[in-house]
Amino acid sequence: MRTSILNMLRNYSNEYLSGEEISRQLAVSRTAIWKHIQTLKQGGYEIEAHPRRGYRLKGVPDFLLPDEIRDQLQTKTLGQKEIFYLENIDSTNNEAKKQANLGCHEGAIVLSEMQNGGRGRISRSWFSPAGKGIWLSVVLRPPFHPYDAPKCTLLAAVAVTKAIRSVTQVQCGIKWPNDILYEGKKIVGILTEMNAEMDAINHVVIGMGINVNISQEEFPLELRQIATSLSVAADKPIPRLPLLQEILSALEKEYHKVIQHGFVEMLDEWRELSVTLGQTVDIIGASEKSSGLAVDIDKDGALLVEIEGRIEKIIAGDVSIRPRSKNLL
Repeated sequence: MRTSILNMLRNYSNEYLSGEEISRQLAVSRTAIWKHIQTLKQGGYEIEAHPRRGYRLKGVPDFLLPDEIRDQLQTKTLGQKEIFYLENIDSTNNEAKKQANLGCHEGAIVLSEMQNGGRGRISRSWFSPAGKGIWLSVVLRPPFHPYDAPKCTLLAAVAVTKAIRSVTQVQCGIKWPNDILYEGKKIVGILTEMNAEMDAINHVVIGMGINVNISQEEFPLELRQIATSLSVAADKPIPRLPLLQEILSALEKEYHKVIQHGFVEMLDEWRELSVTLGQTVDIIGASEKSSGLAVDIDKDGALLVEIEGRIEKIIAGDVSIRPRSKNLL
């Protein structure tokens, strides 16, 4: 009901819409309309009420609310059937895995205004302050083999980078295997987790932490030299809603393209957007450290590094790659 009322108010955004007209079109009482209007106001919607003229929508809250996300969302599946919205959570990936195990639809998304236990690769924590980023997880049920699942991280990185460039004009790039950087500082981290059997994927959860409107001073001291946000890079606040909608749209396009045509084109796009290839990198393993030139990724998404004249294949999850150059873009 509230969604229908919001849609009607949006359609009459520059004029008043009477409570009588709303109740007539929705076939409910004016008292019921008034109650829903009050609930919307409590949720942060700015709705002006005039005794004789009716209601007018003046502003929407800076929250990533399901009704706002679906409005003008250009996807067929992602975010269309199920959006699990929370004000605070430990990790959107944890909730997404829970919902996936309960049988949620493919394309379900989980997002929160804040995470208190956000995490990245190799159990690293992720700074996720309230209302300052996009803390998002997407549930997919891909038809391909489990050994292809790690490439979902590369797929997501391509989609998010293209969306950020389109919406904000920030020329960010991808650091292998799961980060997006601007001038050597991290603005996005991606964590992919899979539930699978021997020859079939039950579900894949792709988690994305996107620093949108965090000032440099808001980052913890230990992160200020290695992390930044889109608003810092663009030197202006970035509206989160259109960015989220574009990310979902770009992710869906890349995902369907891979299902239809395989990973070759996506891997080529990754190479074009990479800030790792061509760089000297340090490879930090469990018991040793080496350095070499990142020359390519292979068909499985592994990083190929030239070390002392030989090509070494680096697999995500086994090592940490740290570009020596701080000015990557």
